[in-house]
Amino acid sequence: MIEHADIDTELIPILDKVSDPEIPVLTILDMGVVRYAKLVDDVVLIKLTPTYSGCPAMDVISDDVKAAFEKAGYKVSIDLVLTPAWTTDWISEEGRDALEKYGIAPPLEADADKEALLGNKKIVKCTNCGSQNTKLVSQFGSTACKALFQCEDCHEPFDYFKCLK
Repeated sequence: MIEHADIDTELIPILDKVSDPEIPVLTILDMGVVRYAKLVDDVVLIKLTPTYSGCPAMDVISDDVKAAFEKAGYKVSIDLVLTPAWTTDWISEEGRDALEKYGIAPPLEADADKEALLGNKKIVKCTNCGSQNTKLVSQFGSTACKALFQCEDCHEPFDYFKCLK
């Protein structure tokens, strides 16, 4: 879970059941989009930060969070907050591992990301065979936050989750 999140401990099990609709192996806690979750006067107040402004998944995430808390017997109020902006640094280590096992290469550091996306270095690891002999196929993969790569050893295509800082 992200270090700067302010979350009541008893709410974590409910939040941990809500998956990212675009990457179902990640919870919203793994993604680091939950900034605040507190029970105040019998209402759960939640603040979520989208991975990028205009992210279409945020409406679904908000609906799923609301449904999870209502099912658990809570009233809930959800606000989207844009500052500070979400960064891939907020993805948990468990989330990074889950991404790779799912077939999406986790984000590199900002400098390495730039080198990979410009085709200057072969540093994005294939999620199938582990080779770094990979090439950028498209700046955009299955969603805007991912790029499409292909391994030149096993020839499998895979998404790379772009670094956002």
